[in-house]
Amino acid sequence: MADFDPVTKAVVPAAGLGTRFLPATKATPKEMLPIVDKPAIQYVVEEAVSAGLLDVLMVTGRSKRSIEDHFDVAYELEDALRAKGDAERLSQVQLPVDLATMHYVRQGEPKGLGHAVLCAKQHVGHEPFACLLGDDIIDARDPLLKRMIEVRATYGGSVIALMEVPREQVSLYGAAAIVPTGEDDVVRITDLVEKPPANEAPSNWAIIGRYVIDPAVFEVLENTPPGRGGEIQLTDALRTLASRSPDEGGPVHGVLFRGRRYDTGNKLDYLRTVVQFAANRPDLAPEFIPWLREFLDQAGS
Repeated sequence: MADFDPVTKAVVPAAGLGTRFLPATKATPKEMLPIVDKPAIQYVVEEAVSAGLLDVLMVTGRSKRSIEDHFDVAYELEDALRAKGDAERLSQVQLPVDLATMHYVRQGEPKGLGHAVLCAKQHVGHEPFACLLGDDIIDARDPLLKRMIEVRATYGGSVIALMEVPREQVSLYGAAAIVPTGEDDVVRITDLVEKPPANEAPSNWAIIGRYVIDPAVFEVLENTPPGRGGEIQLTDALRTLASRSPDEGGPVHGVLFRGRRYDTGNKLDYLRTVVQFAANRPDLAPEFIPWLREFLDQAGS
């Protein structure tokens, strides 16, 4: 096995305006919308930590201060919970603070995912890093990111997560042209297309929001012109790296993910996610599921 640098840092872009959830996101970051009783962004950071990444850089923007506050000490709240003897809620409040070493950088203008990743250059330096998008939550029982880091250790370059979607939905994602390797869940990427029309997509394997990226991406992003939507697209930079050799920052491999993924990027998928998480909670499911069945029976009558 080649000696590739280990992955120790995670980058979480969180500068989006959250316009799909207005007016709720006028003053509250969409990343702080709760999945039952925990903000979506905490699940993402917990996933990075479970994969061994304890250095997390959050790329934020205006009106995102509450994200920083969530991962910081809340002295008055903690004192109040201690005074009440509420040890359970105190531990829940303290958990985000102790998860990882958190860092923050602001993306001054929303110029796309590629630009958000470029904002991490100074912090990441010359090391490979993971990038986790907040709209996607991967079930904690499916260690996707850990597997991606293993693939990077084997092949070098960058690794993207791919999930098979119906052909009519492929235009919502970046789509990958792939060739098999000797491993059932690993493919080599030969081309990437951002949000192609269904009849032009190279496959129905779509990029989901998990990446392990070689630091060569920064030089490519600096020279990548705005693409679809007038934004600097990470997909375009990875497409460039896919044709490179390992000593130039390539190639790009994909992990075919067949596990459980939850989408919080739009209202309907967000509601589905909240219901699924509630139904999986042992403290809520015994009462929630019977109520849900009764509600659906009444709604259907």
